[in-house]
Amino acid sequence: MEKTKNPSTPAARRPRTYGYVRVSTREQNEARQIDAMNAFGVDEIFVDKQSGKDFDRPAYRRLLRRLEPDDVLVVKSIDRLGRDYTEILDQWHCITKERAAAIVVLDMPLLDTRNSRDLTGTLIADIVLQLLSYVAETERSFIRQRQAEGIAAAKARGQRFGRPCTVRGPEFQALSRQWLEGSITSREAGDQLGISHVTFIKWARNDRKIAQEQIS
Repeated sequence: MEKTKNPSTPAARRPRTYGYVRVSTREQNEARQIDAMNAFGVDEIFVDKQSGKDFDRPAYRRLLRRLEPDDVLVVKSIDRLGRDYTEILDQWHCITKERAAAIVVLDMPLLDTRNSRDLTGTLIADIVLQLLSYVAETERSFIRQRQAEGIAAAKARGQRFGRPCTVRGPEFQALSRQWLEGSITSREAGDQLGISHVTFIKWARNDRKIAQEQIS
């Protein structure tokens, strides 16, 4: 006897392909990334726009909640996944291992972990990502080292860094006495010296403290 299909049985879900686009400022045009996503043939595109200081990515968080095993996440370049390679590695692990989804980086064909690729291809993608992370971290270390060496060499030549110290004019003492006597305000004294009233108060109190210590 032939069995009839149960109409209430849900159909198997088809893996979906999502594109993620991020631009660092609201003035930057995301059209180039979106065109690349459409050319690839993604099912849906998520877009985040933010300033350089703001990395709160609401669209990316929504995308992660949608990702299911065998889905594919497509990005134009690897730096769309994070601000640095530590964060990129974390996101790579989250997507490929925890969510069991695949990643395709359009600008770097070796970074492709789709199921259609064999184990060797997936291994190569992981190795390439680790290598990029190492190179980026090494370059940052070299930059910090070169900066430190440059500063040390400049200091050895007598070059000074930071804001120059403000010189107290000859009228400071007179203005300080007037302020202590209450004949002028700290703001008026600061205006005459070309400094903030906060700096004037700091100088005056410091001088008074030194004078009291010398007396005692």
